[in-house]
Amino acid sequence: MSSRTVIRGGLVITASDEIHADVLIEDGRVAALAASGTPAAEAFAAERTIDATGKYVIPGGVDAHTHMELPFGGTFASDTFETGTRAAAWGGTTTIVDFAVQSVGRSLREGLDAWHAKAEGNCAIDYGFHMIVSDVNQETLKEMDLLVEEGVTSFKQFMAYPGVFYSDDGQILRAMQRSAENGGLIMMHAENGIAIDVLVEQALARGETDPRYHGEVRKALLEAEATHRAIRLAQVAGAPLYVVHVSAMEAVAELARARDEGLPVFGETCPQYLFLSTDNLAEPDFEGSKYVCSTPLRPKEHQAKLWRGLRTNDLQVVSTDHCPFCFVGQKELGRGDFSKIPNGLPGVENRMDLLHQAVVDGHISRRRWIEIACATPARMFGMYPTKGTIAPGADADIVIYDPNAEQVMSAETHHMNVDYSAYEGKRTTGRVETVLSRGEPVITEREYTGRAGHGVYTPRSTCQYLN
Repeated sequence: MSSRTVIRGGLVITASDEIHADVLIEDGRVAALAASGTPAAEAFAAERTIDATGKYVIPGGVDAHTHMELPFGGTFASDTFETGTRAAAWGGTTTIVDFAVQSVGRSLREGLDAWHAKAEGNCAIDYGFHMIVSDVNQETLKEMDLLVEEGVTSFKQFMAYPGVFYSDDGQILRAMQRSAENGGLIMMHAENGIAIDVLVEQALARGETDPRYHGEVRKALLEAEATHRAIRLAQVAGAPLYVVHVSAMEAVAELARARDEGLPVFGETCPQYLFLSTDNLAEPDFEGSKYVCSTPLRPKEHQAKLWRGLRTNDLQVVSTDHCPFCFVGQKELGRGDFSKIPNGLPGVENRMDLLHQAVVDGHISRRRWIEIACATPARMFGMYPTKGTIAPGADADIVIYDPNAEQVMSAETHHMNVDYSAYEGKRTTGRVETVLSRGEPVITEREYTGRAGHGVYTPRSTCQYLN
């Protein structure tokens, strides 16, 4: 039994086109598009019709950087795969790529299996995995080849967090050399963690314990230095590089320089760096702890340079780095010592709306919105054109988006399993109305109609910018 849906009368927006078109969906995939009102469109027949008049019809968002149930700082990220993917759907995201974690002394396979067990049967939307490599050795390097073959084609390393995830330059170089051979993509948390730890120790010794000092010790120059070093190590290895959560203008300058040299270097930023700043970290009564993440929030003047980087394509992707910790009982672990505040912000539900607000504000175009939030992350991580666009053959991951609806972001109304919103009280224009995941309605006219277990694991090919 085939099932058909037709979406009529909307403005279909992809990274490359805007067209008033009807979309025919059959058996979970896009079957055809035809200009609205034409005989071809009127010939579309289906059991279910969705009226998108006056609305945008956009690809479901691809959030390539989330941390559901991540163990960190003696606690766990508060969103499970069930609650986090449901919230993602509410926000118009239909695919996440989460991070499986290798523990030091354990194999990559063990870490990946553990994350499969957390996610399987629990997700409302489709998901894939990157692999955090915490322990580079000969066995790990061999495992990287095997993971690429089975669709885990990206590996994250950390220049930060000594004693937890940290890799030294030699370990990084070895992993990059391996990825140069097997087609994998190294994702880098670029901060000089060794130097930062010295500054943390000195700040605490001076009695500087409030959340705002988290931003002061994790200096923009140490992000830029690590970004530069990662780029040059990748160049030596002949490997591509993807720098995650770029927050500072100095780091953007390093990426721009590398790209001007023709190097296969890519950069991601996140909504928190585009919309929040050190002013939030400095909020009184320990409220600033809500905004502790790494890389940290920067002074407001960095925002203009990040927006410019997105316009000039020196930054290609906006992901969330969604890693929520409740204020009560989790962020509070760092009262009296900012270094003990779990690092991470909630945001998987807010990304598509915040980036639409950026369209309204004139920072980016509508097509660039879809490019940085849907198409490029799908290409970067080997899922395009199944994900990230609306075209015949693509998965019917489609959002009906009302560009005129107004909303106020709040913990009272969001669906993430966290007791605060990083954007509390922010007014935005534009809102998700209906979300289809592989043709199935997950959100139907602002009602959740999905289910845990609808989302399936998605193996990925290698980065499509390197082929």
